[in-house]
Amino acid sequence: MSLRGGDPAEIGGYPLEARLGSGGMGTVFLARTSSGRPVAIKLIHQQFAADDEFRTRFRQEVAAARRVSGAFTAAVVDAAPEAEQPWMATTYIEGHTLAQRIAMKGPLDGAELRRLAIGLAEALRDIHRVGVVHRDLKPSNVVLSPEGPRVIDFGISRAVDQETLTMTGRVIGTPPFMSPEQLQAPRGVGPRSDVFSLGTLLVYAATGQGPFDADSPYLTAYQVVHEEPALGAVPAALRAVVEPCLEKEPEGRPSADELLVLLRDLPLDLGGTETGGVVTGRTRDMITQHHLATPATPTPASPASATPTPVTPAADTSGPDTGSTATPIGRRLRRRWRPVLAAAVAVAAIGGGVAAVTADGFGGKGGVDKDNGVAAPGAALPAGFAPWRTTVPGGREDIPDELRCLAHGDALFCGGGGVVATRIKAEDGSRVWTAKSPGIPVQGMHLVGATDDTVLGYRFADQDAPQGPPSEVVAIDANTGRELWSVPSGAQSTAVTGRTQDAVVVGSAVVTVDSSNSRFEARDAHSGKVAWRTRFPAGKQCAPVPAGAQLYAMCATDTEVDALEVRHPTLYTVDRASGALGRPVAVDGPAVPMGVADGGLVLLQRRMEGTALAGYDGVARVDPASREVTYSRLATAYAGTPGMADGTVYVSGQTGLVTALDPATGRKKWSRQTGVEGASGPVAGADAVYFSSATGRVVALSPRDGEPLWTTDPQADGLTGEQGASPRVTVAGRALVVAAAKNTLFAFDTQKPPKSG
Repeated sequence: MSLRGGDPAEIGGYPLEARLGSGGMGTVFLARTSSGRPVAIKLIHQQFAADDEFRTRFRQEVAAARRVSGAFTAAVVDAAPEAEQPWMATTYIEGHTLAQRIAMKGPLDGAELRRLAIGLAEALRDIHRVGVVHRDLKPSNVVLSPEGPRVIDFGISRAVDQETLTMTGRVIGTPPFMSPEQLQAPRGVGPRSDVFSLGTLLVYAATGQGPFDADSPYLTAYQVVHEEPALGAVPAALRAVVEPCLEKEPEGRPSADELLVLLRDLPLDLGGTETGGVVTGRTRDMITQHHLATPATPTPASPASATPTPVTPAADTSGPDTGSTATPIGRRLRRRWRPVLAAAVAVAAIGGGVAAVTADGFGGKGGVDKDNGVAAPGAALPAGFAPWRTTVPGGREDIPDELRCLAHGDALFCGGGGVVATRIKAEDGSRVWTAKSPGIPVQGMHLVGATDDTVLGYRFADQDAPQGPPSEVVAIDANTGRELWSVPSGAQSTAVTGRTQDAVVVGSAVVTVDSSNSRFEARDAHSGKVAWRTRFPAGKQCAPVPAGAQLYAMCATDTEVDALEVRHPTLYTVDRASGALGRPVAVDGPAVPMGVADGGLVLLQRRMEGTALAGYDGVARVDPASREVTYSRLATAYAGTPGMADGTVYVSGQTGLVTALDPATGRKKWSRQTGVEGASGPVAGADAVYFSSATGRVVALSPRDGEPLWTTDPQADGLTGEQGASPRVTVAGRALVVAAAKNTLFAFDTQKPPKSG
């Protein structure tokens, strides 16, 4: 709906476009960031701004929402809980709420209902894993987005490790979807209260009515606490899972993780409401063993896969007991899901804690132990390695940013976020030396690169020293940390290429753009001796583009660069010995260089809506020999962060959706929903491709089909939903080094990733 008279024109520097809705505590507006990204801003009503109790609640809401970073929740973009009129901006989720959907079209069924159930269980899993209890899961707080259900509004959530505010005379929540303990003793509410609410919500989604609906909220609350739920209209297969969620006592309910395992094995059509002949119990137990203890893809029988570890509780699931006997399926399931899951998790732990990987070695590369689902040793760990975590302080500790690293032998070199460069021991994370940058870090500008004896990074001038160049490329001796030389650097690569890469290392040389943005300069990386200088073509500005052994110049007219609308870029090959430019190759733009496939440079074509990026809708491939450009249209425009690894283009969306594309044809290879929002990547390992967000959450996927291998929990407080970030993961043999917000680094063995949850 349009803005009303009296609505502000902007909030926190975000121009408002529309009013999305208003409730008792605040109004939600649609706004846009400076890059054109839509966000939802919740502005608290003025009358509550002076209420200290409410301000404390709102601060808790912001803190809780920041802690959550899953594929089925909305990420916090910005917030000002201490403002005169507090506000919070989150990722805008397009779609109807579950309440609106059911009001318009009636209850859900079949695959749509199953997807909703699984998506919400995954959302609760992610919420609970970071120690947050939502406490207000209801149809109006679930948005049905194109990528799946999203849980929003953490207005009455709390962290498990926080004291609950005393709300004298208030019952906070919505009675039809509240748990018994929330109505009776709200200070003792824990994660399984959300599981109860999810059970009521799934009943509502399947039938259009809650399991405790009554004529008044008081009668509803009474029935929640004292009466059995009405489940007669719920499909039998779903009822068997929902019923234990609605146990009156929290300890009788499954956790979100356990519930997710149950839901994933539901049949696609969910069946009807009749229970006769349904083999829910047998299906549940047998698939749990197979999914958690053996590879998910059917394989020829082997001594290991044909005889999984016995799960004793499964022995009673055959015969007439699986049908509609005197013991209802839901009641029987409640007695059995705990030992079944415990045994299955124990089996997975024996196999190293990584479950459900494919059994074919990820495209024939080998490296997967088919007996236990764990990647077999494909590379050695750094000598003496043990998992570690560290923070690298920079020159501006008041403005922490992120680092980026590269592995070189047994050393790690990292830079960014107030750090020109630092050398870190890969085995334990200890710092050998650090060179700091005194100025304000520039987002996206990190380490330039390294040679055998030299590390190159960016230094930004202190605001109190205006006489110096605003930014420099600095060369540092890799062994001693001594500065060797520095040179002022230009900074227009983002406008030209869509990448923040104003200098590149090519062999033993570094190629920079001079401070006047008029020419390339190539120097010996260690000595700084100039090898050549090449002026840009007349009327153009250029950026260096490395492509394997080849170096390109990507150029655009001054007019397009000044307007930040580069739609007709030109490519030139650059002779690495002399700097001579080859003949120009025109490219239909705007386009972003990705990497090399079959010897040619691959670019993704950007789809623009005005000056805002709407996604990537085409692939261009440049043959350096023939100078021919071939184009392939993508089936749709993919929004998110693009990257390329091992000849495949990937786009990781803000909400965790990863899509793999063939650069030769533009065909989609696979698409996989992950729990890593705003992920950068990809980074290829021996048998996996890695994506990671600013929170340090990492997911490993099979490059063959996107099958998830493992996911870690967040390791730092960082904003999710970012687009265009460079890869945060570095492979050091069998170790994985991950960069996260606030200059945080941590490392672990890829065969023993941190346990999720």
